[in-house]
Amino acid sequence: MNVSQTDLPGVLVIEPKVFQDPRGFFFESYHARRYADAGIAVRFVQDNHSRSATNTLRGLHYQLLQPQGKLVRVIAGTVFDAAVDIRRGSPTFGRWVGVTLSAENRRQVYIPPGFAHGFYVVDGVAEVEYKCTDFYRPDDQRGIRWDDPTVAIAWPGGSPILSEKDRAYPFLTADRSDLPVYDR
Repeated sequence: MNVSQTDLPGVLVIEPKVFQDPRGFFFESYHARRYADAGIAVRFVQDNHSRSATNTLRGLHYQLLQPQGKLVRVIAGTVFDAAVDIRRGSPTFGRWVGVTLSAENRRQVYIPPGFAHGFYVVDGVAEVEYKCTDFYRPDDQRGIRWDDPTVAIAWPGGSPILSEKDRAYPFLTADRSDLPVYDR
């Protein structure tokens, strides 16, 4: 597999080695030892699977008390996946990276704890699977606005379909008490 560092330290793009022939394809979507060797030496405790229509935007989410690292991949469709550094005091606070994940390119992205995460469905129906390093806790879910002008994510497409909760999240500011603190 090929692992690439993004502009945000710790956010990695993984391109698995795919074996393809006339019958179809095969690849390892996760192999603990290989991922650890690539710098993702974490324990995953929960797998999630979502299905979303075109123009759906989910995010930008994070948990404060039980922060989650996420290994994200798309098994149907195409999404634009984004991570935002929300760690107060981080030299990259408020910066974002985005990567196109699709069933065709089979890329994955690893987003460590301390980053908000979201994705936008580019076309058709998208099914996204992601592994998490901690359990989901509904009372701990937090978020930042998808259209925060200081973050300025270049989402593709027009007006997204959002949940009411995602629409109501506050903007990202360094003085928010519900953000993690940068830990070198």
